[in-house]
Amino acid sequence: MMNRKELENLAQQWFEQQAWKPFPFQKHTWTAFLQGKNGLLNAPTGSGKTYALWIPIVLEHIKRTPDYKTKKPKGLMAIWVTPLRALSVEIKQATERFVEELGVPLTVGIRSGDTSQKERAAQKRAMPNLLITTPESLQLLLASKAYDKLFHKLIAVVVDEWHELVGNKRGVQMTLALSRMRSISPQLRVWGISATIGNLDQAREILLGTDKAFVANSVLIKAKINKQIEVKSVIPKTIEKFPWRGHLGLHLLDDIIPILRKSKTTLIFTNTRSQCEMWFQKILERYPEFAGDIAMHHGSISRETRLWVETAIRDENLKVVVCTSSLDLGVDFAPVETIIQIGGPKGVSRFIQRAGRSGHQPGKTSVIHFLPTHAIELIEASALRKAVKNRVVEDRVPHLNSFDVLVQYLVTLAVSDGFYPEEIFPEIKSTFCFQTITREQFQWVLNFITLGGQSLQAYDEYKRVEIEPDGKFKVNSRSVAMRHRLQIGTIVSDAVLSVKFLKGGYIGSIEESFISKLKPGDVFTFAGKQLELFRIRNMQVLVKKSKQKTSKIPSWMGGRMSFSSEMSDLLRQELYLANADDAKKSKELKALEPIFKRQKLESIIPNADQLLIETFKTREGYHAVIYPFEGRFVHEAMGSLIAYRASLLKPITFTISFNDYGFELLSDQPIDMQGILDNNLFSTDYLRSDLEKSLNATEMAKRQFRDIAVISGLVFTGFPSKLVKSKHLQSSSQLLFGVFEDFEPDNLLYQQAFRETFEHQLQEGRLQLAMERINTQTIIWKACQKPTPFSFPIITDRLRAKLSSEKLADRIKRMTIQLEKS
Repeated sequence: MMNRKELENLAQQWFEQQAWKPFPFQKHTWTAFLQGKNGLLNAPTGSGKTYALWIPIVLEHIKRTPDYKTKKPKGLMAIWVTPLRALSVEIKQATERFVEELGVPLTVGIRSGDTSQKERAAQKRAMPNLLITTPESLQLLLASKAYDKLFHKLIAVVVDEWHELVGNKRGVQMTLALSRMRSISPQLRVWGISATIGNLDQAREILLGTDKAFVANSVLIKAKINKQIEVKSVIPKTIEKFPWRGHLGLHLLDDIIPILRKSKTTLIFTNTRSQCEMWFQKILERYPEFAGDIAMHHGSISRETRLWVETAIRDENLKVVVCTSSLDLGVDFAPVETIIQIGGPKGVSRFIQRAGRSGHQPGKTSVIHFLPTHAIELIEASALRKAVKNRVVEDRVPHLNSFDVLVQYLVTLAVSDGFYPEEIFPEIKSTFCFQTITREQFQWVLNFITLGGQSLQAYDEYKRVEIEPDGKFKVNSRSVAMRHRLQIGTIVSDAVLSVKFLKGGYIGSIEESFISKLKPGDVFTFAGKQLELFRIRNMQVLVKKSKQKTSKIPSWMGGRMSFSSEMSDLLRQELYLANADDAKKSKELKALEPIFKRQKLESIIPNADQLLIETFKTREGYHAVIYPFEGRFVHEAMGSLIAYRASLLKPITFTISFNDYGFELLSDQPIDMQGILDNNLFSTDYLRSDLEKSLNATEMAKRQFRDIAVISGLVFTGFPSKLVKSKHLQSSSQLLFGVFEDFEPDNLLYQQAFRETFEHQLQEGRLQLAMERINTQTIIWKACQKPTPFSFPIITDRLRAKLSSEKLADRIKRMTIQLEKS
């Protein structure tokens, strides 16, 4: 049997044969793994993290198998979980290269939503030794009969891109699966790989759970690779004094063409799919020479097209790809030289991640160009450069007590071989998410899956799990089992319809909320094509090509992202420098001088110890604009709160608009600003109860409950050929919400809907901190004669909801001319 030194030498020699040199973090990881440790590896994309963990897994097998070159092992030895299917092929290729060149007869396979039935059947007969899968496919394995025999020889589970899972319910789902696998296979080593997040230590704790011995036998390894990132801003030649968002940055299209021509391959990142479609169209319209060299990549385009684009980038057959966050992660593209980010990325880690897609080889500098969609976004560019330099990154907030995921998980176990509550409870309690679960809450969940809980026990369809005479909880109904397997993915979004040509070809998928607003004959742009809607049938949108020039651009739910708290903080610090002398200003801030000058004419630029409030009157009514610079989610909540509190002083109705910089209260009667200030409406007293009243929290919780109802299996999303419509899901879940509200207010899923609304959607914690900060500041109220440059983007955002883009452009032109005159 080889000792650790000899094993590590094998890996070292293989690296030398490739003319590579292992990084210290790779060697450190090999050693820790071979010592039997668990851990979290923090390494940037493109630094060789795949070989940091596959290599010691293979070495461990060599250590246990003296005749490893001739003996073909049977069964599953290690699982590599990735939240992104796009990663699987590359991880498989890298792994196969190592095992083949070392002469170890290990098989490598992929199992995800894209795996064919034929391949799955073959895997059922003989599982690959090394399996690459997704969190959802792993749950499906747990839902299969005799899964314990499948997992009992496992050496390791590696969870890749852990930072992507830590802050959402897929992460909760993953940790529950790990708690089961550790019981089946006590020798199991659990490892995570994460890009940089602010709370790395907590991320390790969430991955490994609360078992003290298991956590004590773990390490956090940080790759000390000083990745150089160069941030370059595309600064407009003329700065508009009244910036607005309407043009999505397209007015700077000509400025990026030299960048595209100079670079081998460029990825252009947009924040929304509609913006992605627009940029693709406009580049081709204005610069037809890019035809054949440009492609588009976003989550709603068919998988075949996406894979074709990814392969074409790798093979250096494309010069430009316009994309969304669908290419944020995981795809290793060595040829990419340049990244262009259009508009603020809303967070530092997302920006760094995107930058890292270029210069995707150890030692190479990543280059990212920032293109502002309106002038004030240049402040973000300046703030991001500092953040990149100082490595400021966000925390990811974990979900706690996600009972909907727990319900789904227990039904998964009941579908396979069944479970005994006494065995499973300690496992669940050992996860980070459920460390505070009580016996009573667990009993409630058991009652819920067997009887439907207190208020649904009269209906047989909610009695999914039976209790057998020996106390085992088991699903014996084939239809319950089938429905459950179909619904295992816990990430819920708007219902998605597939878009097809009348004569067959599949183009991609589109959200129901967009398509439901169109009628036959309407033209929309999708996947780079002008399409005319023919009709909608069975969750399919049938279309034909159109030559019409004007069209609607689909809007997807992802288009409303908000600043992270770190990003808000950086932005404020940068903005305060606008009052400093030139020596302290970045070139972006210097370029914004015309706007700052104009802002100071009517109002001020606030300092760190000031909160600015501007009031003015236009033909629309009376405006009050407040600038906390805290991100749109916090402003949405704060705007509603202040409007509610102001209406208690004197009956008044407001239209509330907000963006990442501030919020506007618009009324048809004068706003008593002095009364608002005198009565300290920014107080943090009674925050939760005032928020509930101001925002109609029940309505928001109802929407949140739809996801919870789907995840917990209260409502069924339908069969693949016949999905249930989004509005039907909403009405079924609202019906249940109403039942719990009236008859079972202590229902854990009902309560969870409110908790998630406040903690995750309204970011109540951030709101509280923002209000506390405001209470330490001096409030500067400026009664202005007309709108200011800072208020302009908020006003135009509100107008966009009412006007078509042509009318909006005309209206803004008129407004700007009037404002420029004075």
